[in-house]
Amino acid sequence: MTRRNPVDDAPHQQTPVSSLATKTRLAHRPWLLALVLVVVTFVAYQSTWHAGFIWDDYRLFTQNPAMLSVPGLRQIWSSLIASHFVPLTLTSFWVERRCWGLHPLPYHVMNIGLHASNAVLLWVLLRRLKIRGAWFAAAVWALHPINTETVAWVTELKNTQSGLFFLLALLMFLRFEDGLHPRNYAVALVLGAAAMLSKPSTVVLPGVMLLCAWRRCGQWTRNDFLRVAPLVAFGAAMSLVAIVEQRYEIADEGASQWALTAAQRVMRAGRAPWFYAGKVLWPADLCFVYPRWELAAHSVAAWLPLAGLALAAATLWQFRHTHWAQAAIFGLGYFVIALLPVLGFFDTYFFRYSFVADHFQYLACIGLISLAVNTGTAICERAGQRGRDLGTLAAAITLLILGVSTWRQARIYQSQETLWRDTLTKNPDCWLAHNNLGLLLEHRGREAEAEEQYRLALRIFPDDVKAHVNLGNALVRQGKPSEAVQQYEEALWIQPNHAQARINLGNVWLLQGNISEAIGDYEEALRIDPHSVEAHLNLGVALEQAGRASEAIEQYEQVLRLNPDLTAASNALARLRPGQ
Repeated sequence: MTRRNPVDDAPHQQTPVSSLATKTRLAHRPWLLALVLVVVTFVAYQSTWHAGFIWDDYRLFTQNPAMLSVPGLRQIWSSLIASHFVPLTLTSFWVERRCWGLHPLPYHVMNIGLHASNAVLLWVLLRRLKIRGAWFAAAVWALHPINTETVAWVTELKNTQSGLFFLLALLMFLRFEDGLHPRNYAVALVLGAAAMLSKPSTVVLPGVMLLCAWRRCGQWTRNDFLRVAPLVAFGAAMSLVAIVEQRYEIADEGASQWALTAAQRVMRAGRAPWFYAGKVLWPADLCFVYPRWELAAHSVAAWLPLAGLALAAATLWQFRHTHWAQAAIFGLGYFVIALLPVLGFFDTYFFRYSFVADHFQYLACIGLISLAVNTGTAICERAGQRGRDLGTLAAAITLLILGVSTWRQARIYQSQETLWRDTLTKNPDCWLAHNNLGLLLEHRGREAEAEEQYRLALRIFPDDVKAHVNLGNALVRQGKPSEAVQQYEEALWIQPNHAQARINLGNVWLLQGNISEAIGDYEEALRIDPHSVEAHLNLGVALEQAGRASEAIEQYEQVLRLNPDLTAASNALARLRPGQ
């Protein structure tokens, strides 16, 4: 049975942009409007065409062993550690790695292309939902600088790919609701599952489907809940797996930064939507890592954002039978529902650095943008022809400003250095940026500058194990082994099971000729991580220097079992067994 939206009982005209299109050939050639969306998106992101890889890209695919072989593909679908749990996204990376290796350009083009495709899908979807100004809303979303972090960061194929399946699933669901073909329902379920396998935060899809059903007929029926039940069940399973996977990652870093009370979590959840809404409506000072909030549960002012949300929800529900309230409930309701997975009720690894991130609201900001465009279009239409003309001019200026802003924002993602320096300009206390900038400087042979960055990171966050280890490495390279030992021991005091700190400490002992201490540390590192090639190799060297050749041979053989191509182990075996 076809649904009828009570909001649409009142006649309305097209949007300013659609009104302009009606007067042109574009109105009769929607594919041209779609092509315009794609072209302007690629132009806005032109500055990323020659960008490289940044930060988390190495962990997900550039240095992920699962990307290298067919057995790795099996690991992606069977191991939480290998998949992080985004198995369908990693499968896409696995295929891309086969096609063009590690050349960054195709990865960036893929992300931009998916984002442009999502914008076209959004336009089609908003038209089906009878949202005023559908094309303009899709264009604003395509060009909005808040989405730059998603599109310019290769890792966030998680967002663009899951967004494609998410929007397609909604479209197929609405087509089924309109009675176009029963198989659209099955297709919607498959696409919804694909979205969740690409990124678990899309588990909100059933809630969005129910919201769309409410918008179209003003109420819910029992059938509405039955139709989304399979996706609810699948989403619940995916949520559980994602929570477990995040706990694995968090456990590797210690739990202190996630030790929040229930009150602090609720407070964080109340504050985040206001932050995200502010960045959508006024996208100034966008930052890769925003300052992490202090959550003082005893402060009355800290609860005001949550109280504001409750008041807004109660007011809209009180007036839910009016056209303006129904539009606001749909737009704001979608916005909040889409943000639910990242509001802080469940921990994610990124919360270690900040409670908010631009890429967290890639799909959520659609709600605010469509609401704002729908409202502005209605105001312009009521003002008559002059209002529509002014609306068209304002729309063109808005898109120009957004496109230029996105082009400028995308330049930040050109390289690791541009990213971390921009982050420190906007958030000087970002210890993550200091540490990663230090790594970059160290790789360029600028150890003294790297040391300074590591010390700045530790001044801000003294318990950063990685900064302690990196500072120790820089001190070793500068010929300061005693100071390096202090840093490694500090790292191990904070996190006793840190295998790399133990290996590096053993390296210093070996360098100083303290072979027994070195052997002890290498053996402890192997207790923590039995598959560490570096620990096996270095233990073999230490045992060889201690005159324990047979034991050294065992370690070198183990190295070759883990990495058959490592020539250092092959050469060592040839040296120890010259006759074989």
